[in-house]
Amino acid sequence: MSKKTMGIHHITAIVGQPQENVDFYAGVLGLRLVKQTVNFDDPNTYHLYFGNEGGKPGTIITFFPWAGARPGLIGDGQVGVTSYVVPKGAMEFWKKRLEKFNVPFTIMERFGEQYLEFDDSHGLHLEIVEREDGAINTWTFGEVTPEVAIKGFGGATLLSAQPDKTAELLKKVMGLELVGKEGDFARYRSSAEIGNIIDLKLAPIGRGQMGVGTVHHIAWRAIDDEDQLDWQKYVASKGYGVTPVQDRNYFNAIYFREHGEILFEIATDPPGFAHDESYETMGEKLMLPSQYEPHREQIERALLPFEVRELD
Repeated sequence: MSKKTMGIHHITAIVGQPQENVDFYAGVLGLRLVKQTVNFDDPNTYHLYFGNEGGKPGTIITFFPWAGARPGLIGDGQVGVTSYVVPKGAMEFWKKRLEKFNVPFTIMERFGEQYLEFDDSHGLHLEIVEREDGAINTWTFGEVTPEVAIKGFGGATLLSAQPDKTAELLKKVMGLELVGKEGDFARYRSSAEIGNIIDLKLAPIGRGQMGVGTVHHIAWRAIDDEDQLDWQKYVASKGYGVTPVQDRNYFNAIYFREHGEILFEIATDPPGFAHDESYETMGEKLMLPSQYEPHREQIERALLPFEVRELD
């Protein structure tokens, strides 16, 4: 038996004040807030989801805002950089937009592509790259229109405590293809059009510390529940400790920590984000899983209020 993931489903990070988080990802980057809910394991913390107009797998970045929490340290055992892909010809727009909002950036090249590198308001490392692949994001927010809007993930850079072990996992377990090596990086590709490029740093840089401005985990795509159960058995057969299936309402999830200490999730594509509110109104109000609905008033009192606002 062998399996191949289509690529990234979502990436989840820890950030600070929720209004600052929403202002950056909606107000500056122009992503759609497709779901506001709570951390199912800690209902006094938001779980915010941003993506393309439909919140499709491969476009979703999610956040646990911990206002007042200590900063983390980006390092081994984490996603070091989250990469976003935009249409060809959009790079100049994004340079000007980051300048407009006083977001410092640098320009660099990797594997023959130009990247715009910058940090979000809480220190999370991001980059933007132009590519032909991937459907246009039809969401318009402020001055961010479909012609320049972020399509979804370009991919991610992984920082591993044991890069050789992580490389073996990416190729032999997750089913990604090694497409080349350049400098300190090896590049892997999956079959999807977005969320399909993984750059693995080939030397450890020192262990990361969880906190504000760090990625908590990276999630890979499973086609459906049956496919996910196959993944669960398959990953376990390779010697990894895999969790039982967790119902996350918008997808089902299993988790395991790979030998380079990065937390991996495998999440189902369905049911998606529109099954408990309409496509048109996704993200407009706090949605709670059934077990927390009786405690809505108490939970809402504990959460800091925010609003999605155009900053242009």
